Amino acid sequence: MIFGHVNDLESGFAWLPKPLRLAVEHLRQTDFAALPAGNYDLQGRDIYVQVIDMHTKLFAETRPEVHRQYIDVQYLCSGSELIGVASDTGNNALAEDLLEPRDLLFYSGMENESTLTMIPGSFAVFFPSDVHRPGCACGSPAAIRKVVIKVRVTLLTDGL
Repeated sequence: MIFGHVNDLESGFAWLPKPLRLAVEHLRQTDFAALPAGNYDLQGRDIYVQVIDMHTKLFAETRPEVHRQYIDVQYLCSGSELIGVASDTGNNALAEDLLEPRDLLFYSGMENESTLTMIPGSFAVFFPSDVHRPGCACGSPAAIRKVVIKVRVTLLTDGL
């Protein structure tokens, strides 16, 4: 997992692999307030963007998730959000398997969970080994706008 702010891209994240750097640069350079919610291709289905308007939920009303084919680069445009995070130990109970249609596994809980506090401009990168619980309220549920850039895992692993 990687956590930071888009304003620190040059000073703190110059080492990012090219596909992730492209995603974070896109976050920094795009006015997401001017875009309608929806999906947008950045590099076809290898890297694509989801602009999401949603309401956060109480922590207990959310589910931890992982992806196997895509890396999530999550970015908060407006509002505040907590995201639960932990390494995938392999010991989490599976709640729902949506790998085939949506590259998504839901767990009923996760071991050793910590939280990130997202503010506008924050981004977090979740790899297939990172369980994450997005959409949690900071206090009371509230409206947020967030962006998730999906980066195909093989863009980082091909040629290694």
